[in-house]
Amino acid sequence: MKSKLFQYVRAESTQEVVSLLGELGEDAQILAGGQSLVPAMALRMASPEILIDISSIEELQSIELVDGLLKIGAGCLYADILESALVVKSAPLLTQAIPFIAHEAIRNRGTIGGSLALADPAAELPACMLALDSVIVLKSHEGTRKVPAPEFFLGTYFTAILDTEMIVAVEIPTISKNQCHGFLEISRRSGDYAIAGGAFVVELEAERVISAQMAYFSVGDRPVLAPEAALLLTGSELSDEVIRKVGAHAAEEIEFLADLYNGVSTKKQITKTLTRRLLTQISKKVT
Repeated sequence: MKSKLFQYVRAESTQEVVSLLGELGEDAQILAGGQSLVPAMALRMASPEILIDISSIEELQSIELVDGLLKIGAGCLYADILESALVVKSAPLLTQAIPFIAHEAIRNRGTIGGSLALADPAAELPACMLALDSVIVLKSHEGTRKVPAPEFFLGTYFTAILDTEMIVAVEIPTISKNQCHGFLEISRRSGDYAIAGGAFVVELEAERVISAQMAYFSVGDRPVLAPEAALLLTGSELSDEVIRKVGAHAAEEIEFLADLYNGVSTKKQITKTLTRRLLTQISKKVT
């Protein structure tokens, strides 16, 4: 099958993009890396009238520190983020997660903005945004607005982006000296969608947890946090008993949805095991 006919525009600036979006609205769609959109168009699951290519806009491809925040342009490729020394130092969770994304060919073309805009509930980076307490920066012809990650992902392939807006960047608080980042997913084989995955940020003081962000993906209709399990972890040392209790609590707290291959009971058990493994990995970094 081939895509329907469409018009193609290669944008040179974000201002040009938002002007087009303001004029065309839902008839236009943004093309970044194209790793999800192009196959969807070929299957006619997506049929934009006009395709706006943003791949050559330099302002979307920067990685920098701004006022204590790591700012990553929406057009940055997975591969570029993975190789960035600034990301390794400031948000190592991303460099732990990106190798799990599909295969190398996809990582060489896919973009962070494309992943967040798609909002696939089985994708790795949306969960990382939750764990990192990130903010997604949106731009329209009316100006910019910033949406905290928990308010951005609204459901399967559904976000807070308006038809007249584009993602221009994400802003991430840099890692503190007492924080540990951890990422893990469980899948049938490398490159497959995860049965369940987790992205954790744990802050410790004198070997006791003082705060935690535990984000999960491929468990429901969107990436989710487990705040009750994180609260149970707070104030405790990462002992085997505590880790076991937290894993069990997280598996009960999350509202699971089955997928084509795995039922709710499978995802619940996998999440329990995943949580234990991930917290155990973090505990070993501390000791």
